[in-house]
Amino acid sequence: MLGKESNSLDGGYGWVVVVSAFVVMGLTAAVLKTFGLFFVEIQQHFDGLASMTSWITSITIAIFHLGAPVASSLCVKYTHRAVVITGGVLAFSGMALGFLGLDMVWMYATTGFLQGLGISFSWIPAISIVSHYFSRKRALANAIASAGECAFAFTFGPFFQWLIGQYGWKGALLIIGGLQLNICVCGALMRPLKSRYLPNTSCPDAETPPGMRASGRDNVNSPITHKIFNWMLLRRLEFVLYAIFGILAAMSFFVPPLFLVPLSYSLGIDESWTASLLSVLALVDFAGRLLCGWYANLHLTRTVHLLAMTIALISTSLMLLPLANNFLSLAIFTGFYGFFFGTTVAIHITVLADVVGMSDFDSALGLFMLIRSTGGFLGPPLAGLIVDMAGDYRAGFYMAGAILILSAVFLVILDQLQQRQEKENQNKTKSEKSMLPYPLLQNRRYQ
Repeated sequence: MLGKESNSLDGGYGWVVVVSAFVVMGLTAAVLKTFGLFFVEIQQHFDGLASMTSWITSITIAIFHLGAPVASSLCVKYTHRAVVITGGVLAFSGMALGFLGLDMVWMYATTGFLQGLGISFSWIPAISIVSHYFSRKRALANAIASAGECAFAFTFGPFFQWLIGQYGWKGALLIIGGLQLNICVCGALMRPLKSRYLPNTSCPDAETPPGMRASGRDNVNSPITHKIFNWMLLRRLEFVLYAIFGILAAMSFFVPPLFLVPLSYSLGIDESWTASLLSVLALVDFAGRLLCGWYANLHLTRTVHLLAMTIALISTSLMLLPLANNFLSLAIFTGFYGFFFGTTVAIHITVLADVVGMSDFDSALGLFMLIRSTGGFLGPPLAGLIVDMAGDYRAGFYMAGAILILSAVFLVILDQLQQRQEKENQNKTKSEKSMLPYPLLQNRRYQ
């Protein structure tokens, strides 16, 4: 019965949950990714500096991350469905109130704080419940769900540009808020898992050796045992190393989408062509996520190895992107960056599940997003400050690439730690078997 129930998690209604999460990703992360189209409009309206305007996105990103532990705790106490619906209402409120556009502080509070909280309460439970519905196909399911961000961003680029042209940036915010109400519909479709579908295991997670928790086999049969938020994860070195990687990566990930549009304007590229750059970015991002999710599902490479490789390729792309001097070259470099970014996003949540195990996944996801918030909070303003000092938007891309290289170092350290722990556990198991009496050892071989 255990095997049958475990396998039932990898299909059936789980695909309805994946589709719902796909739409939620599009109405949250895709909106955040294409918000760069509003950057110049808001900056000119309030006659502010790039560093001041970038705080809107920075606050959204920070609250998105800071709200993660709250969202995870509410998921444990109530249901993923209820939290997603709440997030949809908050996201709509942020955009609808931002429509008033009273001053920059008002924008910080509405499209910054409320929108960020709405994204957090929608994104966190959506990606979490997908991981609970799938075990062996978790990497593929997460990749498909996260691809909603790209699919929507592909159309949101020209669509938002058209909305701004027709209704102004304020009217566009109101319409986008109305679209985000559909998050509530998606949340209603996220049916909670019944306890009988949750597989059991003979040994509790606390007795599982740390090195073995990172294996894919262990995650297949890991139960959801924690009923309260587990802050003790902060004492696990593997989680701390991955969290440091998350901080540095967040400092870089949100910079390119923010400054890609201003960079294209500085090169004299027309607005219509600039909007198509975001579509190119979304299209290759989509392809990267699905391809990497499919490859990771084959289990040919350790996911942490795959992640380190994609991070190195992203940093290389960011270092080369500022060399573009026309639309064609900018589109090519943007395509490389978008593809490798997509491969990274497809598996970084799966790596987190491998590091902590599914029994601690909800708590780990909330803590990871909370810790990573410092990077998302500091990254855009720091890049904006560097851009103001250099007088060139290219400087922001160089900064992002350099920080990503540093983040890859912590993935290498994490991998070395995991491999060493796995070898120690294997040696310990062999030594324990060698100490067994010969008849008992023979009996175990025939069991």
